[in-house]
Amino acid sequence: MEVELVAALTGLAGLAIGLATGLAVRVSERAQRVQVPAPPQNALPPGVASVLSVLRSSAVVVDGEDRVLRSSSAARAFGMVSGDRLVVDELVAMARLVRRDGEIRETEIQVGPSRGRRADGRWFQVRVAPLGSHGLVLVLAEDLTDMRRVEAIRRDFVANVSHELKTPVGALSLLAETVEGAADDPEAVRRFSGRMQNEAVRLTNLVQDLMTLSRIQGDEPLPELHPVSLDELIVEAIDRSQTKASAKDIEITGGGQHGLKVRADDELLVNAIRNLIDNAVAYSPENTRVVVATRRCEDQHVEITVTDQGIGIPESELERIFERFYRVDPARSRQTGGTGLGLAIVKHVTTKHGGEVTVWSKEGSGSTFTIRLPLLDPVRPPVPAAVRENRDNGREAKP
Repeated sequence: MEVELVAALTGLAGLAIGLATGLAVRVSERAQRVQVPAPPQNALPPGVASVLSVLRSSAVVVDGEDRVLRSSSAARAFGMVSGDRLVVDELVAMARLVRRDGEIRETEIQVGPSRGRRADGRWFQVRVAPLGSHGLVLVLAEDLTDMRRVEAIRRDFVANVSHELKTPVGALSLLAETVEGAADDPEAVRRFSGRMQNEAVRLTNLVQDLMTLSRIQGDEPLPELHPVSLDELIVEAIDRSQTKASAKDIEITGGGQHGLKVRADDELLVNAIRNLIDNAVAYSPENTRVVVATRRCEDQHVEITVTDQGIGIPESELERIFERFYRVDPARSRQTGGTGLGLAIVKHVTTKHGGEVTVWSKEGSGSTFTIRLPLLDPVRPPVPAAVRENRDNGREAKP
């Protein structure tokens, strides 16, 4: 009996030891298989957030379900992201393609309320790439709007210059041939020679305006600014426009406050004022008046206004009249020898002097152009005699 009891106890002990040994082995094997848990699929890999924060491009990170995990303020400001979703269909489609095949894709898109129109929206160079191995996709968008606008302006400028140069050059060539063929007709030679002179003047004016515009349209500041009297500049500008005005019996008068000064390049500013006067004369009927006046403003600025009694400008055209080669009435402009650059020069000259130019106009009632510039050495109002005497007495009383 005792032998059987001992044998049973021995068997139980062996079973317990075997179970404990097996458990220990399994625990050991499990411990060896323990790995660092993978990051959740909706979390950015370490360091990515820091990199995105210093990028100049608009950046967006989307997860496997097209939810936005992170986006720059620029991406939201430009209308690419709303809430936690990309709202540009092209970007969503590209993100899904990149997530599917892992290939980097690039394209250009237009973002805006009216992408079908050239003038609306903003253009972006977009690059979409996979980010890690958990379905994350990175969208980078570089704003190309300003570059595209500059390129469009450059193309238009080259096209317009080519067109404007072809007209007088072609006319000169044709007139020269005509004069050669009419050598035996002195009257015809004189008539065609006069037209050649007009075309030559037109070509010269165009070249001079192009040179002036190229000088002032850059970002570099004007090197030669010095104090100048507006009274002298206006007298000079009126004198240069007097011949054209006299041909139409238009009176040019000056008025306003005197003794005002600005810091300016006097030749450029005279040119700007003269362009406004010439423009007023060209678009005014005969026997009318053009008034050039100056006014000191309370905020230490001065305004130079040129007012005419001409045909006026349609309201729909006011926003474009300062564009290069833009003409409200192309036929009249070419008849008067205008280059289409006068108001563009006025705008750039005024901007270079730290000012601005504005226009008021009504069809049939004329126009008023206003150049606003910072005032130099503002004229102070005279001090009353009693105040001056008290001030002087107070100065003498000091030890």
